[in-house]
Amino acid sequence: MENFAEQCLDMAESILNQNLESIEENGEIKPLPNESSQGNDSGRAAFALGEYHRATNENFLGNYDLIDLSARTITAQAFSKNGDESGLACTALGLTSFGSAKDRNPVWERLLTPTQLKLDEKLLERNDYENHFQAFNIAKSVARYSLGLSKKDETGKLIDRFLNRIDRYSTSGYFDDYDPESPSLAGTFDIYGPLSFIFIRQALQLHSNINLRDRKLASLRTKAEKYIKLIPDMVRQDGSGWCYGRSVGAYGQMHSISILLQAMRDGWIPKHQASLYQDTVKKLFLNFFITYLDQEHGYLVIKDSERNTTNQQTNRVANFDAARYLCQWSRLIKSIGNSYSSETQIHPKKVGRFVVFNKTSKKEQGLFLYQDPKSGFAFQLPLIAPNKTENSNSDYLAFPHSPGIFDWPVNHYMPIMTPELTFGSKTIIPAFYGKNCTTKVGLRNALQFSYDQPDLITKEAEIINGIGSCRVIWSFHGKCINVEYIFQVKNQIKLDHFRYSIVLSAPHSKYKLGTSLRLGDNGHKAMILRDDFQSKWKSTETVSQDLKYRTYYGKINYIQTLERDHPLIMRKGTEYRLSLSFDPDIISSGN
Repeated sequence: MENFAEQCLDMAESILNQNLESIEENGEIKPLPNESSQGNDSGRAAFALGEYHRATNENFLGNYDLIDLSARTITAQAFSKNGDESGLACTALGLTSFGSAKDRNPVWERLLTPTQLKLDEKLLERNDYENHFQAFNIAKSVARYSLGLSKKDETGKLIDRFLNRIDRYSTSGYFDDYDPESPSLAGTFDIYGPLSFIFIRQALQLHSNINLRDRKLASLRTKAEKYIKLIPDMVRQDGSGWCYGRSVGAYGQMHSISILLQAMRDGWIPKHQASLYQDTVKKLFLNFFITYLDQEHGYLVIKDSERNTTNQQTNRVANFDAARYLCQWSRLIKSIGNSYSSETQIHPKKVGRFVVFNKTSKKEQGLFLYQDPKSGFAFQLPLIAPNKTENSNSDYLAFPHSPGIFDWPVNHYMPIMTPELTFGSKTIIPAFYGKNCTTKVGLRNALQFSYDQPDLITKEAEIINGIGSCRVIWSFHGKCINVEYIFQVKNQIKLDHFRYSIVLSAPHSKYKLGTSLRLGDNGHKAMILRDDFQSKWKSTETVSQDLKYRTYYGKINYIQTLERDHPLIMRKGTEYRLSLSFDPDIISSGN
């Protein structure tokens, strides 16, 4: 894997050479046109510079003085009025990357006294978090102790608190990015779980106390391994990885690669599975390399006229993040060496399972994974709650997320493959949680996944008592899908509006693999088998020129909407069913 390590480092250098000029004299990062600063830009740039130094032990990149640039970005983040925790945590790890003792850290020595004092003050400030921000607290604690700014090390206590809260909010040991102040449903089991473990592991690697690091690694392993075992079943044959929830796309690829390489470096993966994980990493990397990197100019593109990302991400900062990850991968691969040599060829296998994230007497949440090796069709169907900042989009809806086949817009809510029922001011969708989640083999060897909702839930993830209930039954055979929604109301009620949407999209016209999956001319072949709501298909809407309709992967061209725009009186004791079938025409982008 030595060539792979050098390739990662070459790409990181190319990206940095394209973006270091954006670091201004005051250490702030100059945004690209049509972008704005996010408040943590300088800290993330500082972290990228620190990772490059760790990978190369160099203080210069061409004519760029990395010590000076790091001091400038750290100063800018320390005095930032935004007070962004992620930016400060990245600053802490970027600084510590140049040396875990301040008297031997060239960047610390370059900082002016007011900056040193301000940084000491900022690293000391700490709020207690229930969500992924707790990982940032751990990074700040590592830097403060390792640099000698404090004789008291709180790192172990903070890690224990992080792990204890995982057990509090998940019966299966997965990380819930929970916000206790939100009135909506808990259960945000998304990519921020792996991200938290990656960040904590990076921080521990920089800790000056090796004994504490070794002790806490054993504790982290018991939880992180759950994601490590999960990811191979999530990755499609074309290398598309984690694709549900917020901040996926390029970041879904990068986080997946990082946590697997960290696990391989730490010896957490059994040797007999070396071929599986090497194959998974290679597929993820190739997809990332072709789909998001501009080969001609040597920089990352996550947002343009054809695809989009969350409002918290920009192309500029994503380039610094990519450079950081590439440097990290280069280091990790060199550390792994030949300890995980691949000996066998991996053949695609059939996958169909429901991964339980949390199961209590009130709700069940998890992720249904499916892969059909014959057609190449694969998807991730989440039954989890959205983060409170993301409940106005489609990233968490309970439908088969499959880039190029079943897509959804970024930063925009639509009832994608999900019936939407409006009763007065309440808009209901059968997503976010279930009860009696069951997977079984049905008729004609079709795989069936079903769940109940004893109480309906709004699109803002608030459970509404007293209106009614729903049962959802998915059936999968090869690339064919059947789904049935069965609604019942507890008392007679007026349904004001009904809607169900499907979008037809395409991968990026330039940045795509030849093997990337997309729809052929026959589209989804959607058929209505039963519709008790008596809705009608609206005229197909063309949106290819509307920037609002972009995915993490490409742009949406058409929207098909099934709608009832006049009231329906729903009666107690009556079942109202909506049944549909799909037989998508799946081809590769090279065809």
